[in-house]
Amino acid sequence: MLTPTRHLLQIEGMHPPEIGALLDLAESYVLLNRSGKTQRDLLRGRTLINLFFEDSTRTRTSFELAGKRLGADVINMSVANSSVNKGETLLDTAATLNAMHCDLLVVRHAQSGAPALLAQKVDAAVINAGDGTHEHPTQALLDALTIRRRRGRLEGLTVAICGDVLHSRVARSNIHLLTAMGSRVRVIGPPTLIPAEASRLGVDVFHDMKSGLQDVDIVMMLRLQKERMSSGLVPSSREFFRFWGLDAEKLAFAKPDALVMHPGPMNRGVEIASDVADDPIRSVIKEQVEMGVAVRMAVLDVLSRQAKRND
Repeated sequence: MLTPTRHLLQIEGMHPPEIGALLDLAESYVLLNRSGKTQRDLLRGRTLINLFFEDSTRTRTSFELAGKRLGADVINMSVANSSVNKGETLLDTAATLNAMHCDLLVVRHAQSGAPALLAQKVDAAVINAGDGTHEHPTQALLDALTIRRRRGRLEGLTVAICGDVLHSRVARSNIHLLTAMGSRVRVIGPPTLIPAEASRLGVDVFHDMKSGLQDVDIVMMLRLQKERMSSGLVPSSREFFRFWGLDAEKLAFAKPDALVMHPGPMNRGVEIASDVADDPIRSVIKEQVEMGVAVRMAVLDVLSRQAKRND
């Protein structure tokens, strides 16, 4: 079983065996995808709806690819042109989706808790593709798969999550997953971008990149989410990069073979220097994108199997 319920709404509360089994299944989908084969009978006759209230390229496209590779009928709902933009409530949308008899619903929303609310009101299995500043569970799973494939394990690694931790649902999901799997997690950023509850999440807090990156195995950079910020939280982009952006000089404090990650989209020259992002040996940013399709195939697989058992 993937989760105690038939949905995937968050990493918090998932147990290591559940996470490990899901990563193992995703690993098999990496191999399948690289072989050029598909498993189109698994979700044949099932309908997957991508309901994105916020813009996304990587997440929406990878869910679409994942669904199609498993044989699902995939529908992308453009919220900008939908009734939601004309004043329809989320509960009205839930009633509409129920009338469509969809089986799997992928939801991204600017408000924390919106996917959980929909999960209470629809018959479909709901997958949280990012809600407000709460969580982004499949991103954490693909990050974990990327690390595990390169390092062979998650337990005992030291991972630094750097930048705009305060507004990052990616950071929260990764903190829950990595600490559950035995990694040591550090968060690094200016005091204005570190959440007050960070230390209660079992992480070490640093405000200086030099000390925070000392001897870490993984450096995970975050996008500076200016659209969620009030003014005055950060200095100029140039000053932010000077103190908290990842360049070769700061990366040198990490282990010599430390991996560099970023969930995308990247602001080059703000969070990360181009030469570091494009480093063919240290950077696994492109690999993260590939792992995203495999992880989402695994999630769709497991949730559809649970739905069949409940039918």
